[in-house]
Amino acid sequence: MTAPPIVVAFLFCIGIAGFAVADDQEPGKLPFALVPQRKFLQIPKGQPVAQCSAVAVNSKGELFLFHRGPRPVLCFDPEGKFLRGWGDDVIKIAHGLRIDSDDNVWITDVGSSRVYKFDSQGNPLLVLGTGVAGAGHNQFNEPTDIAFGPDGEVYISDGYGNSRVMKFNQKGEFISTWGTAGKDQGQFRLPHSIVVDKEQRVLVGDRENNRIQVFDTDGQWLATWKGFAPYGMAFDPEGRLFVADGRACQVLLLDDQGKVVRRWGREGKSTGQFQMPHMLTFDASGNLYVAEINGKRLQKFIRNTAVK
Repeated sequence: MTAPPIVVAFLFCIGIAGFAVADDQEPGKLPFALVPQRKFLQIPKGQPVAQCSAVAVNSKGELFLFHRGPRPVLCFDPEGKFLRGWGDDVIKIAHGLRIDSDDNVWITDVGSSRVYKFDSQGNPLLVLGTGVAGAGHNQFNEPTDIAFGPDGEVYISDGYGNSRVMKFNQKGEFISTWGTAGKDQGQFRLPHSIVVDKEQRVLVGDRENNRIQVFDTDGQWLATWKGFAPYGMAFDPEGRLFVADGRACQVLLLDDQGKVVRRWGREGKSTGQFQMPHMLTFDASGNLYVAEINGKRLQKFIRNTAVK
């Protein structure tokens, strides 16, 4: 789709005075600052932006915002100019969105209990799930997020109805699954986000247990990191793990053992504050993007290496 000729700047917030930082370690140990930007996206006139559930950036710097309104996938260029949107005829309730190494766009739809793979123009490439919620190997029950392994493996956190992780090959063929409902090691209460780190560990945001559980690629438990509600997780270009804590309305930086290094934000409507930060991502320059459910907005934080 082409952008309508008339676009207006979408002003997310009114100032940066509300931006707050709390440090678990002294600020000088982090070689950059994240500065909230007052203006960014140019939303087409007449295009509402509803609850923003996810965001991702492809290799061209194009930004994909997933929201719960008309044209649920909205694509923008690196300067925030609207490019295209799609999904009305397919997506019921937006949740997770990730982009793989080939710039394909994967989404989880909690309304249809399906996972979709699109190309960057919105053409469908693959559908996982039957469209009926269930616990079979070809079914999901409100899946939440997607992660990619080093050999093209696809991990799905599944999710609101099932308390498990499912693993597929790059063709979408089922490989394995692990997890049951509960609070013990290897159990989940709403596996809500999932990523694979540089050590090929599978990190699962066990949201309602207020923890991240760490597994190997076969689902063997390795560690548990407690003390936050991991709604969303993302790595910056250097491999640092950032977490959207939707309950605390903060973005957290963790070290490789799950300890909180830095916190950004607090609950509020101003720039740099959050209303249920849900999922987040980074571009190649290390700029941070945070999608908010209750705030119904996307915030951008510029990485500034001159201000620390």
